[in-house]
Amino acid sequence: MQLLIERAERGREIPPTAELGFGKYFSDHMFLMDYTREGGWHSPRIVPFQPFSFDPSSLVLHYGQSIFEGQKAYRWEDGSVNLFRAQDHINRFARSADRLVMPEFDKEFVMNALLTLLDIDRKWVPEDRGTALYIRPTLIATENMLGVRPANEYRMFIITSPVGSYYARGMAPTRILVEERYSRVPEGGTGAAKTAGNYAASLKASAEARKLGYDQVLWLDAKEHRYIEEVGTMNVFFVIDNVLITPPLGGTILDGVTRRSVITLARDWGIDVQERRIRIDEVMEAYEAGDLQEAFGSGTAAVISPIGTLGWLGEDYEVNERENSLRQRLYDEITAIQYGETEDTHGWMLQVPKTHSHTNGNGHHKPVPDEATGTA
Repeated sequence: MQLLIERAERGREIPPTAELGFGKYFSDHMFLMDYTREGGWHSPRIVPFQPFSFDPSSLVLHYGQSIFEGQKAYRWEDGSVNLFRAQDHINRFARSADRLVMPEFDKEFVMNALLTLLDIDRKWVPEDRGTALYIRPTLIATENMLGVRPANEYRMFIITSPVGSYYARGMAPTRILVEERYSRVPEGGTGAAKTAGNYAASLKASAEARKLGYDQVLWLDAKEHRYIEEVGTMNVFFVIDNVLITPPLGGTILDGVTRRSVITLARDWGIDVQERRIRIDEVMEAYEAGDLQEAFGSGTAAVISPIGTLGWLGEDYEVNERENSLRQRLYDEITAIQYGETEDTHGWMLQVPKTHSHTNGNGHHKPVPDEATGTA
């Protein structure tokens, strides 16, 4: 396949950093690629950011075959643009596709297309510390018919957005309500996939929590409503008596890329890390005993967010984070790696190469080798 590039004739106005917020503005270009059962993946292209139309009978609108990813690119002091754990995000995107019975794609080709897109729109990567270019790869069913089955046609697209802080209050400790009624996903469901339906199912609980003055909810397991799973749109961690504890991967929670990074760094530092089931009453017992030292969430959008309040059974429990906290140390180390301020000993960062020289006068990109065959 050849990647066709159509450049925008006139770029959009880049907003001031102070106005960025999260997910409000979008860069000049987007990547698109289509799939049919007969022809496989075809027509990969980078085009000006624009709407695209759907037939009212498109399967994604009725049966929810929709997955996405969220990752970030960072501007370093030397002006280069760098991705954090890009391969992990592409791999998880592929796992989500498999869970929703969506077609396999060439991960190397998609990675190269993403790098090209970022190179073309590198001016959209903000420069200030605490900002980034958020990247949203998405895959949806586009076949026009009504019937509950995997689609025969799909569209993949990637859009990017310059962002500031995920939360309006920045890094202020979040207020979390323990959700006692609703569930995120049951065992055997789609909890490990980054699929749109999981987020739609969370909206009512989140809206009700906000009415009560909380920022997010803490999800418990769907079967017993006792075991902690995730906090809002993030993985969750607790420090109890100097032990870092997080729920295990088992199909009901997302295999967070930042979660992986937290666990890796903590173990590098000799900290006791336990990936195990943890009950909400165990956390509260630790709180009452004075052993709950920290609580925080981790995710690409917010990186690491401190939990300052846990609302449970009608009472608020204030988590007063200790000085020189592990959360702060982790946040400082991860963001320093992301912005190129410290050594990347794990090889997590990938620099976006400058590929403009590979574009010919007709706007065609140099062919990207096919992963399986080694041919263009």
